[in-house]
Amino acid sequence: MNAIELQNLSKTFRQGWRGTEVSALKGVSLAVEQGEAFGFVGQNGAGKSTTIKILTGALRHDGGEARLFGFDVADFRSRVGLGYVPENPWLYDYLTPLEIVRMGVIAHGRRKGADVSSHCRQWLERLGLGPVAQRRVRGFSKGMLQRTALAHALACEPRLLILDEPLSGLDPLGRREVVDILLEYRKGGGTVFFSSHVLHDVERLADRFGLIHKGELRSVQQPSEVCARSETVLVRSIGAQPVEGLSPEVGGRWSGDIPATDVWHVLDRLREAGHTLLEVRPGMSLERLFLDVVRRDQ
Repeated sequence: MNAIELQNLSKTFRQGWRGTEVSALKGVSLAVEQGEAFGFVGQNGAGKSTTIKILTGALRHDGGEARLFGFDVADFRSRVGLGYVPENPWLYDYLTPLEIVRMGVIAHGRRKGADVSSHCRQWLERLGLGPVAQRRVRGFSKGMLQRTALAHALACEPRLLILDEPLSGLDPLGRREVVDILLEYRKGGGTVFFSSHVLHDVERLADRFGLIHKGELRSVQQPSEVCARSETVLVRSIGAQPVEGLSPEVGGRWSGDIPATDVWHVLDRLREAGHTLLEVRPGMSLERLFLDVVRRDQ
């Protein structure tokens, strides 16, 4: 049984005083297996959040089907064991992180008795909120609110995590810590469905990703498949002397998309010119694939 199944999913909104119809989703079909981490990639307004709201029951779709663990999303049983974090969590600002997380765990019926508070504190510590566990969230930064919402979702021990821009508002260290926690959750058998327009996060987290653009699912594949399709290699270096095939950047840095067959020749030229090698990676990245799709529609 798949964790998520979408069949021909569609959603239309009416905008403006004329009631003009705008299609947010156009026949999206997708299956996410249990234990899989799936990234949903797209520009703002592409349909990512609309899909997530339909999956969590916050929005009704117009056509097609949406199921969680075999249950239609209109059925409350589909949301048993579901953890959800929106892009901008709204939390009761008069409560503390400990109260918020504890309330969620009790509501899910996952823990009982004195064990609840200890369990909640462990998750708050994991997400760097131990020192502020009993401080009201009023005045918290966006990053701290995001951490609190993530602790709330994870402490409920969900079988499925649905995350809308989960790393939004986090500093670089916080992003890495949360990625590590999500990877650990995934290795433990949990399923992750997350949206992002930060493509590096998708490459780090996702087993597969789907690229959605203007409400249409354009591609579903593994990040490794993107690299395998690359016919060029991006080479970056730093040095004083120009090297054939590389173009200058700021600060004495150089870069170039080199045909895969010429890479070793270019590396030899860099060494002879006294350059320090900064990076060598496949030229076809998730970012470039995304840009190619977007540009075809312009």
